[in-house]
Amino acid sequence: MTDRPTMTGVLTLQPAMPAAEPPTWPGAAWVGAVDRHRALAADAVVLADAEGFRRARLLVRDGRELAGSVDVAIGPGGALDPAETARALRALRATGLPAGPTGAPVGRITVVVATRDRPEDVRRCVASVLASEWDDLEVIVVDNAPSTSATRDVVASFADARLQYVLEARAGVSRARNAGLAAATGDVVAFVDDDVVVDAWWAAALAAAYARDADVVCVTGLVPSGELRTPTQRYFDERVTWARNTDRRVYRTAEPPADLPLFPFSVGAFGTGANMSLRREAALELGGFDVALGPGTPARAGEDPDLFTRVLFSGGALAVEPSAIVWHKHRADREALRSQALGYGTGLGAWVAKLMSRPGTALAVLRRAIGALRQLGALGQGSGDQVSAAVDAVGGWPVDDEFRAATAGLKRAELVAALGGPWRYVRGRLAAR
Repeated sequence: MTDRPTMTGVLTLQPAMPAAEPPTWPGAAWVGAVDRHRALAADAVVLADAEGFRRARLLVRDGRELAGSVDVAIGPGGALDPAETARALRALRATGLPAGPTGAPVGRITVVVATRDRPEDVRRCVASVLASEWDDLEVIVVDNAPSTSATRDVVASFADARLQYVLEARAGVSRARNAGLAAATGDVVAFVDDDVVVDAWWAAALAAAYARDADVVCVTGLVPSGELRTPTQRYFDERVTWARNTDRRVYRTAEPPADLPLFPFSVGAFGTGANMSLRREAALELGGFDVALGPGTPARAGEDPDLFTRVLFSGGALAVEPSAIVWHKHRADREALRSQALGYGTGLGAWVAKLMSRPGTALAVLRRAIGALRQLGALGQGSGDQVSAAVDAVGGWPVDDEFRAATAGLKRAELVAALGGPWRYVRGRLAAR
């Protein structure tokens, strides 16, 4: 996940999410991060564990600042071609520090990891959080309706005073996050999924975003793909916007952005719950997450955009901080991808039903109804056409007809699932009583 210089002037890069076996798909890409200045100064750049990969996707930084990403070929022994790499790195934009702070500095950061029966994912995630470059850190693992004691055992194995275990017996990620919020003592509460690895400077980047603008009550970060080993992972990577929000922005309802006609319902622009944070007091005033939305409920999703829009309608500002990075492990098989797509669809429908049930937001939705219909089914996702173009491009992914057929109907499946979202939201509300 980090780069490592050697005495011979060779810069060795580590993968974002190391795997036990080389990939078997010829379109797989090695994924990791690199510091631009160190790479340009090195005699050679070599990728660790690069067997089986032909190309690499590198997230490029200047120190802590994100410059963008590059795609480069991998040569023998995992070495990158010096000329190609240098050209790609120099072509990226220059970075610079943002304006000075106007808000109060952040003290303690509480990190909440909600999970259910995925102990090894939790182990990897928690280890990365505890390694963050932030002095005052509290980590809460919320075990949501577990079937075994495995997650509790993993938490106990760390023997770290900064880490605590919380049991939430009622199923639902929103309930789990709310349990973590209730136990948190930090100025800021950050929420990450259990299948992510956080960057060492992630917490510091979140804190800087809060200090930069006094009215910011929610900060989201970048969620790049941690591995691209299968066609399904590449497909999902092309559809989601999480890894492409590389511009630092602050959103306020008093200043609607001209490039987002659906604002404040432009959820893809705001990030995802895999990497989101809130000032604790503001989160409590908002009532936390809606327990009728999200995984573990009939709605299956929708809890993240719901909270983002509630933040904005409350008068708070939402900041997107691309240098706050967590690496996400996308679903590797087609069946899991389909299940996730259906969840996005039902979550979208459920969330819209909630908005329409409240007079204040219903009017705002109706004003944007035509544009919203055009983007229906895009809960934080890009278009299917964009994916098709990538697959068919010269030098694109080697996929077969079976894969094309399996993914061709996903967008339509999401649209159909969205139609059932309102009823699922009603069921979730009744169950939450």
